[in-house]
Amino acid sequence: MSGLAATLDHLVVGCADLARGAAWLERFLGVTLSPVGQHAAMGTHNRLVAIGEQAYLELIAIDPSAAKPSHPRWFGLDTTDVQERIAQRPRLIGWVARVDNIEATMTHTGDVLGRVHNMQRGDFSWRVSVPEDGHPIEGGLIPHLIEWQGTLHPCDRLPQQSCKFTWMEAAHPNPAKVQYLLDEIGLPPKTLVMTPSPPYSGMTMCAYIDTPLGTRTLMS
Repeated sequence: MSGLAATLDHLVVGCADLARGAAWLERFLGVTLSPVGQHAAMGTHNRLVAIGEQAYLELIAIDPSAAKPSHPRWFGLDTTDVQERIAQRPRLIGWVARVDNIEATMTHTGDVLGRVHNMQRGDFSWRVSVPEDGHPIEGGLIPHLIEWQGTLHPCDRLPQQSCKFTWMEAAHPNPAKVQYLLDEIGLPPKTLVMTPSPPYSGMTMCAYIDTPLGTRTLMS
């Protein structure tokens, strides 16, 4: 292990249209999502639901009313691959790991995670890593990093609705490559359980969440 420490902050589910995606996700999980929030700097908008005391699920989409940013949007939302996948239905497109010192983690990993953006919305302020080219690292298996500024976290204002994240798993042709970087980031063992997939078969990821309707599986 690297000596750094990180933990799951939130899962990211992408959709082509936020209103339709929210209707689908609320039926799927049996919960009510938060009101809509905007990310002016990224040209996206979102809705949230708590999946633990300090973890949440973010439903995100390109905001058609917002100006397109000069840099790639986060979570690969500008890429053909992600857009084709979320055109079918909402899908798990990534996740975010919380750290205490994002600069130290970025330096330790050789800046392969991209560039740090300073973000703010209302009372919330955070710093987040975004790949320079906008393409999710290893298909989204490697998380974005986030460092919340101050003591306020979204879960402080999200009601608990009997939704709880349990675990994640992923398949990759070279799982050791992914696991090495997860270890370097400082994530606890088995945060994302890796299994090998056949060469050239691509990457898949799924997250399991206990809900009022039973266990639900979010898939990439």
